[in-house]
Amino acid sequence: MDAEFVTLTPENLAQETLCCIVRTRTKHPGVEAKRAWLADWLPEGHVFCKLRGNGCAFVEYAPLETAWVPVLGENYLYLYCLWVQGAPRGQGVGKALMESCLQDARAKGKAGVCMLGAEKQKAWLSDQRFAEKFGFQTVDTAGEYRLLAVRFDERPAPYFAPNAKRGTIEEKDLTIYYTDQCPFIAQRIEKLRAYCATHEIPAAFLHVETTEQAKMLPCPFNNWAVFYQGQFQTVNLLDIPTLERILKRGKQ
Repeated sequence: MDAEFVTLTPENLAQETLCCIVRTRTKHPGVEAKRAWLADWLPEGHVFCKLRGNGCAFVEYAPLETAWVPVLGENYLYLYCLWVQGAPRGQGVGKALMESCLQDARAKGKAGVCMLGAEKQKAWLSDQRFAEKFGFQTVDTAGEYRLLAVRFDERPAPYFAPNAKRGTIEEKDLTIYYTDQCPFIAQRIEKLRAYCATHEIPAAFLHVETTEQAKMLPCPFNNWAVFYQGQFQTVNLLDIPTLERILKRGKQ
C-alpha cells in the first residue's frame, strides 16, 4: 500500500481538498461550511485524514466526549465516517485508513473506537461489514440502529444516551436536525426548504451548533436526523423522492 495520506491541520486546512466534494476552482457552499466547522474542531482533537490530492478517500473521527453524537462513554474515539470512492477503491486504502484510526486510538491510550451502524446498512453511514473485519461489534442498540465498537480492554463499552433511544418528539411537522459537518448538507437543506415552501409543507430545519445540543438529541445521529409525525425516520440525507415517500407513509 503505497498511498500517501495527509492529516488536516489549522495550517493546511485552507489549501487541502475535503475529498467528498472536490472543488479546485469555484467555492462550494457545503465545502466552505465544512471547512469552517473543521477550523473550530481540529484544535479540539478532531481528526480528518485523507488521501493526498483529489482522490476520494478519508477517515474522520474525534474523542467521544466531544463528538457531536448522542453517544456516551469514557476514553473512546468516535468514527464519523470512513469513505473510499472511485479510483482508490480496491487498492487497500480503506484498510490503511481504518488501521491508522485504530493505531491512533491505541497510541492515545483510548479504550477503543465506536461508530454508528444499523440492522440494514444505511447509505450515509460507514460500511459496518467492513468495520466488523477489524473487530467492531454491537455494544448497544436504539431501535434499528446499532452502536458498534472495537474495544482494546475491559473498560466499560460506550452506549447511546438515554435520550437517543426515545425516537419521538412533540412536533408533528417534518423536522430535520443537521450540522455543517457533511459538505452535502448545505445544498440538501436548500433543496428541501424550497420543496417544502413550494408544496406548502410545514417544516423545521434545526441547526445543531454545539456538542451539548448533539448529545441531547432524541435519536441516533451522525450529522443528520429526520422526524415526521413526531416519529424518528432516518439518519440518511434526504433527496426529494425519499422525502415524498416519508410524507406519504406518514399520512396513511
